Amino acid sequence: MKKKLMIGALLLSIMTVLSFSIYMTVILIGNYKIDNKKLVMDATTTLVNEDGEIITKLFNENRHIVPISNVPQHVQDAFVAIEDARFYDHRGIDFRAIGRAVYRDIIARAKVEGGSTITQQLVKNTFLSNEKTWMRKTNEVLIAMNIERRYSKQEILEMYLNRIYFGHGAYGIQAASKLYFNKDVSDLTVEEGALLASLPKAPNSYSPFNNIELSKQRRDLTLSVMEQRGYLTAEEVVRLQGRTIQVDFNKISENPAYLTYIDMVLEEAESRYQLTSAEILRGGYTIVVPMDLHLQQIAYDKFQNEDYFPENGPNQDVQAALVLLNNETGGVEVAQGGRDYVRRGLNRVNVQRQPGSAIKPLVVYSPALETGMYEPYSLLQDELVDYDGYEPRNYTNRYEGMLTMYDAVRDSANAPAVWLLNELSVEKGKSYFDQMNIPIEEEGLALALGGMTEGLTPLELATAYRPFAREGKMVEPFFITKIYDRNGQLIANVAPLEQEVISAQTAWYMTRMLEAVVEEGTGRHGNVNVALAGKTGTTSFTEVAGAARDAWFVGYTPDVVGALWIGFDRTDQAHHLTVGSSYPTKLFKEIVNEKAVEPSSFVFSKPEGVLELDPPVRLVEVNDLKAALSFRGLGLNVQLNWTTSDDERLRYNIYEVTDRGQLLKIGQVEGTGEYVVRGVNLFSMKDYVVKPYNPQTNIEGNASNRAQASFSLFSVDQ
Repeated sequence: MKKKLMIGALLLSIMTVLSFSIYMTVILIGNYKIDNKKLVMDATTTLVNEDGEIITKLFNENRHIVPISNVPQHVQDAFVAIEDARFYDHRGIDFRAIGRAVYRDIIARAKVEGGSTITQQLVKNTFLSNEKTWMRKTNEVLIAMNIERRYSKQEILEMYLNRIYFGHGAYGIQAASKLYFNKDVSDLTVEEGALLASLPKAPNSYSPFNNIELSKQRRDLTLSVMEQRGYLTAEEVVRLQGRTIQVDFNKISENPAYLTYIDMVLEEAESRYQLTSAEILRGGYTIVVPMDLHLQQIAYDKFQNEDYFPENGPNQDVQAALVLLNNETGGVEVAQGGRDYVRRGLNRVNVQRQPGSAIKPLVVYSPALETGMYEPYSLLQDELVDYDGYEPRNYTNRYEGMLTMYDAVRDSANAPAVWLLNELSVEKGKSYFDQMNIPIEEEGLALALGGMTEGLTPLELATAYRPFAREGKMVEPFFITKIYDRNGQLIANVAPLEQEVISAQTAWYMTRMLEAVVEEGTGRHGNVNVALAGKTGTTSFTEVAGAARDAWFVGYTPDVVGALWIGFDRTDQAHHLTVGSSYPTKLFKEIVNEKAVEPSSFVFSKPEGVLELDPPVRLVEVNDLKAALSFRGLGLNVQLNWTTSDDERLRYNIYEVTDRGQLLKIGQVEGTGEYVVRGVNLFSMKDYVVKPYNPQTNIEGNASNRAQASFSLFSVDQ
């Protein structure tokens, strides 16, 4: 007994000296020990789309900071009861608790128990290491007392509840509430608050996901302590302890469909807004992005489906990339950097590839229309020509002599494209990209067919096609619409700036011609449910007969513009395509078919003030010309009849065959299959032929069969 009294007296003396020393040290040191920057907690950054739907969360520590006013009083009471019963009474340290801890440490001759207050726990988690030494404990006490001098109890409790770890990656009361109950902290019930208050001592041990029975025991203990501290009645505790634990595990998962897009958001945050990835992961920002969640997922799912990619042989590892921009804003709605993209991996949206014929509208046909010297039905030379050793060939190896621009675009003929670029000059062709700040170094005519050293990325091609869909105006694409800081203040807001690069008339003519590509040309493969204009592109791999290196479809609907590439990261004799652009064309159509559309999406709307492009007039063969003699009054006439085209715009030139076999034009009709030759000489009858004539191109078709008036067809006009 005497020994225990001596130990008690010794402890009392130690406590007195220690308390006085601590008090004097605090007075002398003042605020020196507090680094306010350390009180700024890492917070989770949230990516949301423009409808407010959460895409993902980015964090070092998953934490959403909430004010203490959002935390129900019964939740606050639970933490105070179990962690620091005298929290509202002490000034940072609880001498009773410390005395009890020191006594037990001395008896055990080791550091076995802490007497930490909530304030001390905040200090330990914020300023100090986890080692258990007397020096660390001294610093903890000093800082805790200074914290109490500077902040109110509510402010301290708020910092504590937002900082502590609750297990499974959740930091802070709000993240824990979302994790375990999938609700905001403001909606927590008494027993849910008690369960959360039970976790910080040993989150893994007491987690209901790891051990539901132990978790309930710990929760019930917290409820009992709340009753002992006067926060609950005995009746309330009995009722609450009888309830089972109902948790709704809401663990954050990373959707692989979003990985490309997230990486490109982080890249843009740094390049455009000087926010590094490290700052994003700790800054608690809300970043609004223009992603179409549904379409992003659809694109990813289809990328995983082997049916959309070439089969067998060297094509089994074929890769792909897709980007879709919103026509109106330029915001990126979809980005897929590969079929098996991983974070910070090879992003094929930004990898340069040879674009093949997909470049023709950009460097050949649009610049030609802009000169005013060419129109969609202007005739272009379609012949095999040698340009100082460069001899471009049509993939069909057929040449028509002359083709309209419309047909050259539709059928992706190579010879007319190179001929036209030669007429314009390569520099004139490159002017389109100059205006878009996309550098093109090539100087040769092969540029007309996409022959490039470096090539273009899917993002660059989609951006370059956007003016066709928006009256000739370009805009820089973007992945971030707005950024809010952790306090909800708007700190960045994109302001897309449009710039006219071609006339609205040229853009509309290109839209009509590119629609023809999809409807009846090289882009006809697959089915599409909305209006679509676009261009295919295929580049050859010359080391293997019939092999291709890259296959493209670049196009736009009234809502989105995009580019889809398929191929191999490295093309060689073991890895090459044996098919062309039909695969990306079909896949592009399948993806845009899934976009939610308005009725306006089913047709392209002609801008005001531009001329419409009528469908092409097609020549027909006339081989059933008939001639009949007829009397009208005192004159003898020849009535000519033939079968006409359904296109009433087609004209027909009427010719008389002279005695020398030459053709003498005697008339023209439009849209009809009859003509009357009046006042013929019965004793000098002539043969007649008809030739169809295209007023768009001023081209005349082949002559019909020769017809001579026959008495068997003789008739009398009434």
